[in-house]
Amino acid sequence: MYDEDNYLTKNRVINRYQLAKLHTFESAARHLSFALSAEELCISPSAVSHQINKLEEELGIKLFERFHRRVELTHDGKNLFSVFKKTLNILNQELLEIKNQEIIGSLTVYSRPSFAHGWLVPKLRNFNELYPYISLNILSGNEVINFNKHRIDLAIYYDDLYYEELNCDFLMNETVIPVCSPDYAQQHNLINNIDNLINCTLLHDNQAWGYDSNFDEWNTWATNFSLSFDFNHIAKISFDRSDLAIIAAMNHCGVAMGRKHLIEEYLLNGKLITPFAQMPATCKQRYHILTPQGKRNPKVNVFIQWLKSNVISATN
Repeated sequence: MYDEDNYLTKNRVINRYQLAKLHTFESAARHLSFALSAEELCISPSAVSHQINKLEEELGIKLFERFHRRVELTHDGKNLFSVFKKTLNILNQELLEIKNQEIIGSLTVYSRPSFAHGWLVPKLRNFNELYPYISLNILSGNEVINFNKHRIDLAIYYDDLYYEELNCDFLMNETVIPVCSPDYAQQHNLINNIDNLINCTLLHDNQAWGYDSNFDEWNTWATNFSLSFDFNHIAKISFDRSDLAIIAAMNHCGVAMGRKHLIEEYLLNGKLITPFAQMPATCKQRYHILTPQGKRNPKVNVFIQWLKSNVISATN
């Protein structure tokens, strides 16, 4: 008659009775100390030593070399420890997958290009670490997207419109302020000299919150401070993305209307400066998150929570 326990014992194969001893072995191998292992496991050092001795006897393998006040793993002990760590990693990954089984798969996010470049994409590493089983697909563009046609799960817009047939979550406000390179500011004597703007090249996003935004960002800023510039008679270069205007400004091409959430890094590293530092203007336009009506799936919910948590952490 087949006796599984006798077979496993005779052939020195790990069985269910040795799991507790393997737990002790893992702790002792990690610390390379029976005393530290005993402290971690809340047992006595002699109990650790006894369990290790018993495990070595049952497996027929010497796992540790004992020296005065220290221990070292044998070659076989190192091999077993390596296999044990890999097994634990596999178990942990499986448990994580079970727990996150509802937040696994692809998630397609549509964003305004400048927001994707200046704010969203630099932060994605953190999201990927938190939710490794979500495969993000990031799309960008300036048009109002058809969710069903393009299979978009979530969109991030920058405007002041109301979308009646969509769920809308406020993300954050935006502040605009003129920016340029330090060299350009010095060349045109711009620091706190607003009148000198008329001698500059103005850089702007002519699709800031619509296909025909034109000089709206500059007008918003000027109106906020009751400034009377005839922008039609000032040299200018327009782009269909705010980040392209910012790149041009960093390369001494002119003065761009910068969105503070998207240019913080460049202000910190000195590639851009604000020649009129005390003159930011809050826009009526804001960043908001749009999803189709109906119940949101868990992937969308965790992405929205992650977006909002990044806004909160940036303001603290």
